[in-house]
This record gives sequence, structure tokens and C-alpha cells, in this order.
Amino acid sequence: MHTTSTAARRAPWKASALAACACALVSASPQAEARQKICVFDILGTSGDGYNSAKDYAIEMQKHGADIELKAYIDERVAVEDFRTGQCDAVLATALRTRAFNPLTAALDSVGASTVVRNGKLDMNASIEVVRKTVQTFSSPKAASLMVNGLYEVGGIAPLGAAYAFVNDRSISNLEAASGKRVAAFDHDKAQAQLIQRVGARPVAADIMNFGTMFNNGNVDVVMAPSIAYKPLELNKGMGNKGAVHRFPLTILTYQMIFKRDKFPEGYGQKSREVWLTRFDNVIELTRRADATIPARFWMDPNEADAERYVNLMRDGRIEMADKGFYDKKGLKIIKRIRCDVNPTAPDCSQPTETWQ
Repeated sequence: MHTTSTAARRAPWKASALAACACALVSASPQAEARQKICVFDILGTSGDGYNSAKDYAIEMQKHGADIELKAYIDERVAVEDFRTGQCDAVLATALRTRAFNPLTAALDSVGASTVVRNGKLDMNASIEVVRKTVQTFSSPKAASLMVNGLYEVGGIAPLGAAYAFVNDRSISNLEAASGKRVAAFDHDKAQAQLIQRVGARPVAADIMNFGTMFNNGNVDVVMAPSIAYKPLELNKGMGNKGAVHRFPLTILTYQMIFKRDKFPEGYGQKSREVWLTRFDNVIELTRRADATIPARFWMDPNEADAERYVNLMRDGRIEMADKGFYDKKGLKIIKRIRCDVNPTAPDCSQPTETWQ
């Protein structure tokens, strides 16, 4: 009787111990992990197209084991820093900022990397095709190992639109006319300042939060920005009656998603890249609509001689920046192959440039 009574008294303890173990196992299982937080940079915050695309993405990725919470940032620097310090598990920002986490994919945003000129004319469709094929290449399972850099992995790439030169005076019609002019240069992209100096202009330190105001207040004569920034930043104020927009992409910018691998399910990166790839055409349509918001009177096209010259100058600038360590050589090598596949008659396709070993 004594033994039976003791066992009976111990039974509740055993049951509660088993329950505690079970709870611990459940809380440690992948299904019970905390939600993944993504820091999303969008100059318009929660009302912007970038944030809305991220919302659609979050819903799509639920079927792949993610439970995503989004946090919008209008200051890109803060978004990336919060990601770096562990306040977010992933970040969606421009490649100019995400280069620190994967320089190879960020090479897509290098000056002139995707710009195609045929017979002295900008071929915008071909330029977009270079970006598309590059994103397809990076999203292929064969490139999966290239998307990983230590703790970080690229979860997807989306086009942000061409970076155009907005000027406060149409007399700044070519590079020679830009000599001595003040050009906003993002202080976190050291290559920008050097490229600006390379053409004889004066770089003025700026960031995503103030470059538009600097232009509108006359503190700089030139800013480089995608057309999606035209309305939100009211760049028409900086252009006034004399300004213009050069219809020549210095690059086609991209949003890139970077995530911490230990915060997401195994194999998540490949599925994520493929989902972003399916949205490519939708995003391109948004950038074209943004181009259309700029009045026709502001657009200015380079002449044929200048267009060809700019392509060569950008190529030389890319090579110099790569040799200085600002651009990723392997990434540029991949993009050149793709650019020459799209436009095989380009002069540099028969030259031993951007072919580093």
C-alpha cells in the first residue's frame, strides 16, 4: 500500500515533467519559431510600390514555410543598419547598400553594366533584357552557391528603374558641360564620388534623405535618380523652367533582398529568388509608368556620338572601380557575357575587357 501510494503521489510530477519536455520540444521546432521580420526600404513608406510588392511576396512565401512581418523604412541607412544589428531577419534595399552582404549580385548596379546602345541610340528594351537575363542567371539553382556569402544569402532581385541625371539647367547637356558642376554623391557609395571626379565634376556628399532637397534648394546642380523618385521628391522644383532629365541610364538600379540564413527554413533562398523573378515584368511596368510621369518637355536625349562615347566612358569607369575593389569582378564578368549575348555587335564584346581570371 505504501509503494502504491508513493507511486500515485509521484504520478502528477512525472506528468508535469513530461508536459514540460513536450512544450520545450514544440517551442524548439521550426513550426513554432518566431515570425521573420523584413526591413523594407521604400521612400514612400507603406504607401510605396516597393512595400506593396513586399506584401505580396510575404503572402506568397507562406506556402514555403515563412511567417513574415514587414517593417517599412523611408531611410535606407536605418533599414540596413537594423538588419545588420539583428533587429530584422532580412532587408529589402538598393544594391548600393546591400553590396556589403553580396558584392557579386550588387555588380548589376555598377555604372553602365546593363546599358545597351545600338547605332548611336539607347536601346532601353535591350538594356532591360540584360537585367532580366542577369536576374534569371542569379535565380537559377546552378548559381545558388554564388548567392550565399557567409551568414547571408540573396533572396531575390527586382528592377528599380534606370538612374537618370536630373540637371537644373539644360546647358548641362553632356559630360564636358558638367565639368565643375556640383553633383550629389551618396556618401556610402565611394565609387560614385570617384566617378564624378573622373569627368571633372564636383561630388557633394548626400544621402537618400536629403539629396532631393539639396537639388531643389540649389545646393547641387545634378542628381542621379530613378523616375520613381521624381514625384515623391518633387524634383520638378529643382529643374524649374531650365532643367532637364537625360534619357540615358547611368545604370538600371535594383532592389535586392538579403536574409540571414539561420532565420529561415532550409532551401528558402532558392524559392524566394524564383518568386521575385516571377514579379520582374510587373515591376518593370511600374518603372515605365514612373517614366511617363515626367513631362515630355523635360526629357533630353544624347546625340549619337555622345551615346557611344558614354558607353565607353562607363566601361572604363567600371574597370577602374573594379580594380580599386569597389565593384565585384566576377559579377561584372558574368554581366558582360549576358550583355554581349543581348548585343553581340557591341565593340567591347570583341575586346579582352572585364574578363578577369
